[in-house]
Amino acid sequence: METDFATLFPEKPIDRVYVEAKTRDGSYKVPNNHFHPYYELYCLENGRCRFFIGGRMLDVSGGDVLLIPPRTMHYTRYLFGPCKRYTLFFRQKDLDAEVKKLFPEGDGFFRRWRLMQIPDFYREAFGALLERLVNEEKIQDQRTPLLLRYRLQETLLLCSRVGLMEEDLPKDIHTSDRAIVRAAEYMREHFREALTAKEIADAAGYSPNYLSKKFRQAAGMGVHEYVSYLRLHQAALELLETGDPVTRIALRCGFSDGNYFKDCFKRHYGVSPREYRTGRE
Repeated sequence: METDFATLFPEKPIDRVYVEAKTRDGSYKVPNNHFHPYYELYCLENGRCRFFIGGRMLDVSGGDVLLIPPRTMHYTRYLFGPCKRYTLFFRQKDLDAEVKKLFPEGDGFFRRWRLMQIPDFYREAFGALLERLVNEEKIQDQRTPLLLRYRLQETLLLCSRVGLMEEDLPKDIHTSDRAIVRAAEYMREHFREALTAKEIADAAGYSPNYLSKKFRQAAGMGVHEYVSYLRLHQAALELLETGDPVTRIALRCGFSDGNYFKDCFKRHYGVSPREYRTGRE
């Protein structure tokens, strides 16, 4: 089975901008809840797929662009048929300071994940730019690293000029099954609490068994796996943003036991909470 770049190098630092174009469908199995130490710009040309990122579940459609910062846990499911997507991988040092100034919040824009949508009128030009990046990746001569870096800046500049940010989009543009969305929203609001399957199912208007089946079909993971995903994501943020003890963060994020939290964190992130905290770029 063909493997993605980020799967081949999930933790290895990169030395330049990389780009790839792939068509994916439901037969492709994405590693659950993975992250990497470099940026990813995920550009969906056509189709629709389901993304889990930053404690959110959303449907990404043709023309959407996702900016994924380093060490951001994410997961993709191709549930709705074939999708063609481009992915650009780059480092903090590949971001031009003048380009960053043109985004809302400047440098702060790149500190968390972002969803942008390229309007229909600009899709062809945006797609042509991505194809030039892919073609340059194939050339692989001494000019390639510099040209890829320049074309990354051009891609980001076009996003800053024409891209509609998530907050500018209709709130229901990335939803499908409203009951599943209600359940996900309830879990996002209450993941710090000792949630029961019945409480979550009541929020969706389903029985626990039916919700479990429907949620797994839609999300590619179980209800309790999703709660754990939310808790781990929040804990990862607090590890980086606070100096609080690991056990205190674990309890605050909904884990009843510090050792269980450490085991879960290591299983999902591949490093211990302390290693994650000290291993930032």
